[in-house]
Amino acid sequence: MTSEEVFKKFVPDSAVSYCNKLYEKLGFEFKIKKARQTKLGDYRYDHEIDRHIISINNDLNAYSFLVTYLHEVAHLVAFKKYGNRIMPHGVEWKKCFREVALPMLTDKVFDERVLVVLNKYFSNPKASSCSDPTLYNILRKFDSSPSLQLRDIKVGEDFTFNKRIFRKLEKKRTRSVCLEVKTGRKYAIAEIAEISPLNQNK
Repeated sequence: MTSEEVFKKFVPDSAVSYCNKLYEKLGFEFKIKKARQTKLGDYRYDHEIDRHIISINNDLNAYSFLVTYLHEVAHLVAFKKYGNRIMPHGVEWKKCFREVALPMLTDKVFDERVLVVLNKYFSNPKASSCSDPTLYNILRKFDSSPSLQLRDIKVGEDFTFNKRIFRKLEKKRTRSVCLEVKTGRKYAIAEIAEISPLNQNK
């Protein structure tokens, strides 16, 4: 399967050519991963083999996949332009993210409802689309079967995760402190983790 055929499976049709051009121009290793509870995608540079690697989860809808892809490509561009001593989501990355995403910010690529939110989001991009509630919620509307995530329940509610029962105690930025009911141990669980509610408020 060619790289263009891969993109045709995951991003809007009008974004395929641009995504593929970024891939060919920047020369990174591109991996499609099974759903991960802690992240939608990532970028890393492997010093030992001198290779840039980007991975994206395979369960994202086309809009979410595209936004995540552009997010990770921006990390690579920032690395090449500014080196590896910059803040991961600092001003340099934000500048690169806006530049990389700009050609895609059109109603030929995104639904108008998403586009309105994206234009506002790019005035000051956050570390993750999940960190912006408005963007996160509009993107989820296009999921084929939206799942319940930890961020969807309130502090004090019980839920099951990995076949264990937890109680949400305190919300942080991208994670929440949760108590495993059986053991009394506390864990930091990603807000995007898929859960099942117990519908019990404590």
